[in-house]
Amino acid sequence: MASGDDDRFRLRPSPPKSRAGPRPQRFVSRVLKEVSKAGAKGSGRNAWRPANTFGRGRVPATLAGQRLGANARRVIIKSRFVVLQRASPNSVSVHLRYIERDGVTRDGHKGKAYGAETDAADLKSFQERGKADRHQFRFIVSAEDGLEMEDLKGFTRQLMRRMEIDLETRLDWVAVDHWDTDNPHTHIVLNGRTASGEHLVIAPDYMAHGMRQRASEIATEWLGPRTEAEMRQSLLREVDQQRLTSLDRTLIRQVGADDIDLSGNPQDRQRQNILRARLQRLENMGLASRVEAHRWKLQPGLAATLTALGERQDTLDTMRRALKGQQRELVLHDADRADAAPIIGRIAGKGLADELNDRGYLVVDGIDGRAHYLKLPAGTDLGDLRMGAIVEARPPQQGKAVDRNILEATRDGIYNTAGHLAQLVQAGVRDPRGTVGVHVRRLEALRRSGAVERLRDGVWKIPGDLLAKAQQHDARGAAGPVIEQRSHLPIEQQVRAMGTTWLDRQLVDSGRALAPQGFGSQAREAMDRRVEFLCEQGLAERRGQRIVLARNLLSTLRDRELASVGRIFQEQTGKPYRPLQDGQQASGVYRQSVQLASGRFAMLDDGMSFSLVPWRPVIEQRLGQQVGVVVLGSSVTWNLGRQRSMSI
Repeated sequence: MASGDDDRFRLRPSPPKSRAGPRPQRFVSRVLKEVSKAGAKGSGRNAWRPANTFGRGRVPATLAGQRLGANARRVIIKSRFVVLQRASPNSVSVHLRYIERDGVTRDGHKGKAYGAETDAADLKSFQERGKADRHQFRFIVSAEDGLEMEDLKGFTRQLMRRMEIDLETRLDWVAVDHWDTDNPHTHIVLNGRTASGEHLVIAPDYMAHGMRQRASEIATEWLGPRTEAEMRQSLLREVDQQRLTSLDRTLIRQVGADDIDLSGNPQDRQRQNILRARLQRLENMGLASRVEAHRWKLQPGLAATLTALGERQDTLDTMRRALKGQQRELVLHDADRADAAPIIGRIAGKGLADELNDRGYLVVDGIDGRAHYLKLPAGTDLGDLRMGAIVEARPPQQGKAVDRNILEATRDGIYNTAGHLAQLVQAGVRDPRGTVGVHVRRLEALRRSGAVERLRDGVWKIPGDLLAKAQQHDARGAAGPVIEQRSHLPIEQQVRAMGTTWLDRQLVDSGRALAPQGFGSQAREAMDRRVEFLCEQGLAERRGQRIVLARNLLSTLRDRELASVGRIFQEQTGKPYRPLQDGQQASGVYRQSVQLASGRFAMLDDGMSFSLVPWRPVIEQRLGQQVGVVVLGSSVTWNLGRQRSMSI
């Protein structure tokens, strides 16, 4: 069919002409832009990740490490971007305090923060400078050959200087070197503002790759490239490891349609043999199977399984170090242990399971004769948990016996402390007032979450679905076990302490929960020495094989300790100490708290005298303010509203 001239298309190439105005975009750039819009992918080393169009360090991220070869020194960098407005108010101070913790230097001493120009950085000043920042950066830098680096401070400072060049600004940072693991590493905390006061925004590519390449450049300059022998030894060490290794990543990349074929590439026979040895090891672990002489099949989820195995091995090594040669059955607990029994024991070790995200752990040497590894909720302040302290770990979302007891003591939807006390006395409970105090503390916690309503002192309105609401209260925000400190003193210091100790409570209970081995056995020996001390004080008596304890032993020990501490404060303040009797009300200004063998107590000052009452976390925000309290045995009910009292 014939067509007219209007339907014809003829290409007439000609050189581009200069035009006024902005410089036109280059032809190649326009083509690449349109190809990108069409969904096509480029080629080259950076083709697998998209280009970033914001943040400092975009160009250096693409240029860093270009001169590095396969024999470059390897460095691992973990990074975290922390939005300070979403973090807890003390998250920065907790993190800085943790990285300066004891036992991280070469000789096992306390770590010391340093900066660009000083070996003794002022963390308070650093924290103050970043107080108004929107965000903060945290890094962990670990060179594979860190043991060969004598000067980690110099390595870190050179890395940060190169980062300043790449990011085109001075950086405000502090760092602490840690030598308490197999691989020395450095914690770096970087404030989130530039030298000109703008928000410091780092390009994601630089965070993910550029910084690591700069560190690898420095390590290679310092130690020289890895030799063939070093590279081979590094790979041979990975063959038998029960964790995810670079060999496993290579195998995963080489998986074809269904399996791995090692029959090709005869030029690299040495590496092929190492991969074959790793596959044989994986076959023994049940994670790979041989199809033919040179063909293998990997099990699904190989990487996740090996990662979990590596974390488990690291955990077991951590527990063995914490126990210092003491033989125990090692128990690892999952985060969700809703149906497990509470764990009671001493803190044998503590630290961060995830150092980047401040997720802590405890190694608890239990009274059941076993050692337990517990992961704590993120942000838990490990500084409040002393080594050797006695703690109880309860699983989250666990129904509590105290909630069931409250329901049993409830009449017509009302719980009354007087009625419950009468029931307990009639039943012959050893410490009825202390038992009621436990229930009152639980009700106060439930009241603050809206689960129950307090009608007046000692009287609460209890809903019929209390157990469900209590479990919701316990589950709210719980991402790990609930830790309660039973005594801040190790059992060695409890033996001759003048106060109500955890050992005394075990004596009252006849030590029924203590196992005959492990820490349970050590606690029994400490109880025997505690009995000797109580006999000296006239609070216990041996009658043959029997031990007779004084009546009201726990309250007597507590009152003696409070009287002794009260005399000390009386000399300091010039005001008389006024002990509170059971059922007595008091009000005053919360001045301070003091940690005693009998627990933590708050000082209330009414202007004329002062009293010491059991402390609770809820009042810490009221330091220096007027509060009221009702004493019920060993517990108290706090009234944090505005007080009307004769002492005001």
